[in-house]
Amino acid sequence: METLEHIAFDRRLDVLDMVYRARTGHIGGSMSCMDILCALYYRVMDTEKIKRGEADRDRFLLSKGHCAEALYAVLADRGFFPRERLLSYARFDTALAEHPTRKIPGVEAATGALGHGLSLAVGMAAAARRDGSPAHIYVLMGDGEQDEGSVWEAAMAAGKYGLENLTAIVDRNRLQISGNTEQVMPLSPLAARYRDFGWEAVECSGHNSEELVRALRLRSPQKPVAVIANTVKGYGSELMENKAEWHHLVPDEEQYACIRAQLEQRRGAVSRG
Repeated sequence: METLEHIAFDRRLDVLDMVYRARTGHIGGSMSCMDILCALYYRVMDTEKIKRGEADRDRFLLSKGHCAEALYAVLADRGFFPRERLLSYARFDTALAEHPTRKIPGVEAATGALGHGLSLAVGMAAAARRDGSPAHIYVLMGDGEQDEGSVWEAAMAAGKYGLENLTAIVDRNRLQISGNTEQVMPLSPLAARYRDFGWEAVECSGHNSEELVRALRLRSPQKPVAVIANTVKGYGSELMENKAEWHHLVPDEEQYACIRAQLEQRRGAVSRG
């Protein structure tokens, strides 16, 4: 599991380079959700089956599509497309836009209009069950995204129809673009709210790979699963951590050097165990 956390720091360094080079991106949320993505793509899902496009493949939706650079870094490292393509992130006429689209291998649907991802995932899960497919559907949302009423319409439907082949993950970093989630629109107790809608809900550390993998593999008969992953916005760099302004801030040269050094230091600490 230490190896998985080391991989996540490598991917954070990729994100830092992408955002700094492109002068745009959502670095704070990408850093907070990286351990979640790595748990899914390196341990939980069969990525080879996804690459082959098999009908019974697991499916992942990045509902918080503004953190596409985190997904791109993982997809490139897992061999969905050459790593060199990361250099084109957010450039004119690139497939690697600031929100993911189906032009990118491994991306199931265009996302980023917040509040839509869970509805898409519910439809995919219902279709997979109808077809008798063993596919499992995973969707990653932001916690600020929980302000959207469409999230709860989808949550009601998933609970009603007992979609046990659906796992929703909330990147619970407690910050959204306009500030602290509990001040903007209080969400706690979030796990209890999902349970009230008929879900199995668990909380875990969003930066502990062992906890994440265990939570993401959880299945509950006739119930979808909600994983509330407690994270830190800007995780890995003291310069960014728990600061709302890093939702969409781009580092200057001095900040870039500082963030890179801090990420490399944390990566080294993980390697030493």
